Amino acid sequence: MKIIYIHGLDSRSNSVKGMLLQKYCNSHHADIQVIRPDLNESPDKVFARLCELVQQAKEADDKVVVMGSSLGGYFATLVSNKTACPAVLLNPSTQPHISLQRFVDDHVVDGIACDDGADTVIYRTTGGWAMTLKDLDWFNTHKLQQITYPEKLFVVIKQGDELLNPQVAADFYQAQGVTVDLQSGGDHRMTDFEQQLPMIMSHLQSLA
Repeated sequence: MKIIYIHGLDSRSNSVKGMLLQKYCNSHHADIQVIRPDLNESPDKVFARLCELVQQAKEADDKVVVMGSSLGGYFATLVSNKTACPAVLLNPSTQPHISLQRFVDDHVVDGIACDDGADTVIYRTTGGWAMTLKDLDWFNTHKLQQITYPEKLFVVIKQGDELLNPQVAADFYQAQGVTVDLQSGGDHRMTDFEQQLPMIMSHLQSLA
């Protein structure tokens, strides 16, 4: 089996959760390969690359599951909808077309009014993605509106998430018939991820 771990905003392939997942699988599931792509590029390229990775695994007759954190959870949902690939989501972002507007607010209107137009860079992630207004338009045209394979998703959400509204995500996925583990306390980074791994992997294997 292959697990494609999809990191969130301001992260990269060597993210803490991605590394912890790989370490756990090396120790407890030697038959599972963890793939940790660096996805600091425009959302259209991220989506295409993830779908290609899933397709390559399927062509090799490998079981494949995507696991995404925060913005990675959004991409994991899109990929599952398109490829029927099982997905595990960790504090997923469900409305990036809204939540990422905070970077436009910080720039006010002068950045939008400049000659670059849609190519205006509104934020640079620590991993090197230069987010533009065109990227926000992409998120706006790729809103999460329905889940195609709800039985293939498992979602873990912390009620103590200080960055994203946990109830918005919980309500969306539950309304679509997805199994949601809504946990009290915690934080957006899910700092107890290592302790959660046995439970998360048990659910993941039941989906594959």
